[in-house]
Amino acid sequence: MAMSEVRSSVTTATAPESTNKAALSVVTTLFFMWGFLTALNDILVPHLKPIFDLNYAQAMLIQFAFFSSYFVFSIPSGKIIDWVGYKRAMVIGIFTLGLGAFLFIPAAMVASYPLFLGALIVLAAGMTVLQVSANPYVAVLGPPRTASSRLNLAQAFNSLGTTIAPFLGGLLILGAVPSMVEIRHMAPDVLQAFRVHQASSVKLPYLGLGLIALILGIAIAMFKLPVISHVEHHKGEATESIWKYRHLVLGVVGIFAYVGAEVSIGSFLVNYFSQKEIGDITEKVAAGYVSLYWGSAMLGRFIGSGILQKVRTSLALGTAAVAAFALVCISMLTFGHFAMWSIILVGLFNSIMFPSIFTSGIDQLGPLTSKGSTYLIMAIVGGAILPELTGILADKIGIHHAFIIPAICYLYIIYYGYVGSKPTGPRITETA
Repeated sequence: MAMSEVRSSVTTATAPESTNKAALSVVTTLFFMWGFLTALNDILVPHLKPIFDLNYAQAMLIQFAFFSSYFVFSIPSGKIIDWVGYKRAMVIGIFTLGLGAFLFIPAAMVASYPLFLGALIVLAAGMTVLQVSANPYVAVLGPPRTASSRLNLAQAFNSLGTTIAPFLGGLLILGAVPSMVEIRHMAPDVLQAFRVHQASSVKLPYLGLGLIALILGIAIAMFKLPVISHVEHHKGEATESIWKYRHLVLGVVGIFAYVGAEVSIGSFLVNYFSQKEIGDITEKVAAGYVSLYWGSAMLGRFIGSGILQKVRTSLALGTAAVAAFALVCISMLTFGHFAMWSIILVGLFNSIMFPSIFTSGIDQLGPLTSKGSTYLIMAIVGGAILPELTGILADKIGIHHAFIIPAICYLYIIYYGYVGSKPTGPRITETA
């Protein structure tokens, strides 16, 4: 099929020769925002677990509700981009995200775990629209050869959000909680009053985040972001099958594995570090160490942005996955601070994985970029499924050895980096 038939209404277009730095700066604020909110889940897990007397599998419903939303809302998000373009999609996403943040207030007022999960779903729906629109937008905002570097830089600010969130969240949300024995012996009315009091600590942080999202959405709506003509298209213009591109299909599995591994580790760190044989510290202190896990990812992304200007993306990705796999295994086989610091350092090597897999997956897709991005963002559902499986395993054998699940994920990413990321399928070029 001639490409003029695939996209007849598009005139000849080529990728930009230089990066639009003003547009990149504006869109990068969205990366910070959703990074901050994602990492707050790592504080919600240990905070809500004792309040509602949850086991690990039940507490992981927080991550399941949040990340399964990516699977549910990714295709609608892709349709939104086709209908209204990248900029308006970003605005819709940030406003929806803000609504989800505001819904935490009534959930806290009645101390209802299902309402907390519902608020997370709405918040994640908005974040899905942002991910499907902002990630490919940054990738194509400049020359293709520097796409991974550019997305790594934007993701570094995402990591800045994930670094700050556990520290601030620990200060504002976590506090002293009675033992589970005391909680279970409370009278029903006393128990409900206790839950309302403890849950109320989330009100101020999420109110502030909702207001920030509202302001940010208005600011982006007013800013003149450029239209990327060689990838933006309207409904029905691109009919080429996306499944011809093996590097995209394998990349979808890669995103599933990466997000699942990263979230599986991050979700359990507070509980992991507070165990006697690992860190023997309070949950509030442990939250500060979680910031180091995400902070090392931020550092790695800033460094990676420079490295990927000179090193092939596939080589950097495979090497980082080897290091992450080794560190998880070391943590599982050791105890004390050695186990703590080895798992913290996994964040450093996680750093380049998402942007590297993402840009490799959409490489050479042209007008199919938004469709390919939709499937890659759907794969973030790995952050729902794999942490839940890790939680079930942790209930049976303990957190320490439940990290075998993320270790297996890194083995797949090693394969994708060294072998599976090579572009396949017909390269899409556009003709008038």
